[in-house]
Amino acid sequence: QLQLVESGGGLVQPGGSLRLSCNSSEFTLEHYGIGWFRQAPGKEREGISCINSKIGNDKTTYADSMKGRVTISRDSAQNTVYLQMNNLKPEDTARYYCARTIFSPCGLRTRGYDDWGQGTQVTVSS
Repeated sequence: QLQLVESGGGLVQPGGSLRLSCNSSEFTLEHYGIGWFRQAPGKEREGISCINSKIGNDKTTYADSMKGRVTISRDSAQNTVYLQMNNLKPEDTARYYCARTIFSPCGLRTRGYDDWGQGTQVTVSS
């Protein structure tokens, strides 16, 4: 049963921005590390960023592939983790997923994550 829900994807022109959201009505996100991943057709799922739990001081990690263009953040009042993506490129086109982990510090490998959402499609095209 999916407990995480992603939203905010869509079609954007190169150089544009999107903010993805990850939330749940089933559990409190700040108790877990939350990771953002993406998967393009024919490619493996790739870790983009993760944020530690509140107890882990919300420490953030970024993959080199998008470092400087993405920011992960947490809004505990909204029980939501955001991924702000700027200066998007056609090669960023993929389905984006969030997932939770009990491990700290969080990492960018899919192992250790569970409760994957259904994903949200991001298409970067002119």
